[in-house]
Amino acid sequence: MTRAWQVTQYGRPSEALALVHVSLPAPGPGEVEVAVDASTCNYNEVDACHGRYLTVNPPLPYTLGMEFVGRVVRVGPGVEYWSGRFVMGMGKGATGSHAERAIGPIDTLFAVPEGMTAEEAAAFYFPFHLAYLGLHERGRLQHGETVLVHAAAGGVGSAAVQLAVAAGARVIGTAGSQQKCRLVQELGADEVIDYRSDDFVEAVLTATDGRGVDVCFDGVGGQTMMRSLRCLARSGRHLVVGFASGIEAEEVPMVNGRTLCFGNISILGVLLSYGDPALVPPGSGYNPTPRDTGLRIHDELIGLWRAGRVRPLVGAVEPFEELPAALERMEDRSTVGRVVILRPNPESRTPRRTVGA
Repeated sequence: MTRAWQVTQYGRPSEALALVHVSLPAPGPGEVEVAVDASTCNYNEVDACHGRYLTVNPPLPYTLGMEFVGRVVRVGPGVEYWSGRFVMGMGKGATGSHAERAIGPIDTLFAVPEGMTAEEAAAFYFPFHLAYLGLHERGRLQHGETVLVHAAAGGVGSAAVQLAVAAGARVIGTAGSQQKCRLVQELGADEVIDYRSDDFVEAVLTATDGRGVDVCFDGVGGQTMMRSLRCLARSGRHLVVGFASGIEAEEVPMVNGRTLCFGNISILGVLLSYGDPALVPPGSGYNPTPRDTGLRIHDELIGLWRAGRVRPLVGAVEPFEELPAALERMEDRSTVGRVVILRPNPESRTPRRTVGA
């Protein structure tokens, strides 16, 4: 048996979640069981507590949590290589990680490098892989181009700022307070806009002498996306990365052909999902990124981290028992970077800081 935070009803995280004991099945082919040191709060998990996240919406009750960091303690057939390794990964079906033990597929599993703590690894995987996929695999960012990054003080946004700076781009970030704006400046952004006090469209056009930006990295969606299209230069690329403004925008048609034609722009979807495309049914509308691409990206990102050119932004470290409160602070927009949930785990004995340090 293992302790796990399960969604038992819909509502605010403090209403929806219960800490219970559950039993895990044995890992199947291509799967591992991990003794979890750390997991990470995601805004998608807030939506899941409310029952409005349709992408990950299994029957109640189920264990919440997309990402984990910990030691592999049991392996399924054919993946003995991973036994005993310290890893970062995702729970099976993007659930199950806010627990003391989790099952995950090896397609989403990556080694934690020597010297990286559990909380740093938890703040590294999803933000930097997603930001890299957006900026480089999909956006084809070039040295000297200009990038607009929304929600630049958040976990994914802060990673996008750093990767764009490392690529030699000019970076314009948006954030929702002066404190967050200062943080984005410290990450290397050339200009930062407080969207709560300034019209970001006007500010971006002024900063670019009316030309607009080459790439917009947008994890906000909704009306922010529609307004951002006015900020794109000719051949600009708008990256649809997430829907922090409201997950309902994921289902709403918003862009017409005239906008695309007259703007000479591209809108590109970005999904962090590694797997074998050959196993996906044709015509399903789902196109995962090949595992080999993920391994190459991970190596490049670890190289940047070792060189000191990027760093995971750990905004807060909270104990396992405080997960509902941590998710509610995220829902109230009072967090920066990644909120990491840490638990004592004698089976892993990985390097980590003390909670609150």
